[in-house]
This record gives sequence, structure tokens and C-alpha cells, in this order.
Amino acid sequence: MSSAHVLQALCLLMVFSTAGAQHGYMHDTGEEWVNTWRQGFNFQCPHGEVLVAIRSYFSEKEGSDRLWNFECQRTPYDWGEPNECWWDDINRAGLEWSSVCTNNGLVAGVQSKYFEAVLDREWQFYCCRYARRCPYSCWKTSDVPEHHKEEGEMVIPSYGYFIRGAQTTFSGVLRDRQWKYILCRMTDFDCQFENF
Repeated sequence: MSSAHVLQALCLLMVFSTAGAQHGYMHDTGEEWVNTWRQGFNFQCPHGEVLVAIRSYFSEKEGSDRLWNFECQRTPYDWGEPNECWWDDINRAGLEWSSVCTNNGLVAGVQSKYFEAVLDREWQFYCCRYARRCPYSCWKTSDVPEHHKEEGEMVIPSYGYFIRGAQTTFSGVLRDRQWKYILCRMTDFDCQFENF
């Protein structure tokens, strides 16, 4: 093989490896992540879908940051399309935060920005509302992750539950967050109330 062919093959290999790396960061677990270390991200489910699973992987050596992965699922067919979607309130890095989508919305996306000064992220939920459906039978999950610096995973326990928001605490000593996700069922009928 001539040196020109070797050089051409190396160039092609570099192009393909760069293109693949930009799609999503892969940790050695084979998981595809929406962010790289210390970088912001904006994740939104496809129109008509909401979040049903959240995973994260912590690294102290990478700025006490986490890689994040989200999965979405279509809402029940009889709900139709979302009436409206919006970015809800934002939390500041280094602070505790409790957020429930306003106007009976469900979480359909997340955006986050990393702040080197506090080794933490700010967070904001993307919420969507479906007709006049109202939440009921709401509850909070246990801490995710169970202990700081561990991998975290939250998957909706059964179809019919949806993520309405979360409560999160930040440890200034360990530089990591724990999350309690707020899960609710939604009524099968339209209602007149902010909460049912």
C-alpha cells in the first residue's frame, strides 16, 4: 500500500471518529450521553413525548460533574398534541431547588449549564401541557442517586405515571446533587383546576 493510500485512510478514519464523537459522549459503559464534562446541554423530547427515564454518571476528576442521559415516551393517544410548551423556572448553581411544571405541565426536556466556580450546574425544565388534564396521586421518589457520587438512575415505575418536576439538594462538601423526582398520574378527563 502506498503512503498516499495510508494517509487517505488515516484522514477518513479521523473524519469518521470525529463525527461519531460529536453525536454524544460515550463513557466506557457504552451509554450515550447528551453532554460532555463541564459543558451545557439542551435536551427536548420529540413533540408529543415526555421524559420517562433519567440516568447520570459522576466524576470527581472531571470537575465533580455528571454525564446525563434521558429517554422519552409518547403520551397516551387520547391526549392529543400538547396545547403549549415552555421553559419553566430556573435554579442557580450551588443552591437547593424545587420545581414543579406550572399550569399542569409535564417534563418534556431539560437544559443545564455548568459553573466552574461552584462545581455545579444550573437547571431548567421544559414543560408541556395537554388539554386540561390534571395531576393526581403524586409522590416523590427516593434520592437519586441514593448516595452522593454514585451513578443515578430513575425510570418511571409503570405506564401512566409522568414526571411533573423535582426537588434537588446540593452538597457543598461533596460537590454533588441528589434528586427526588415528582411523579404523578394525570386525569382521563379535562378539569378546571390547577391540581386535582
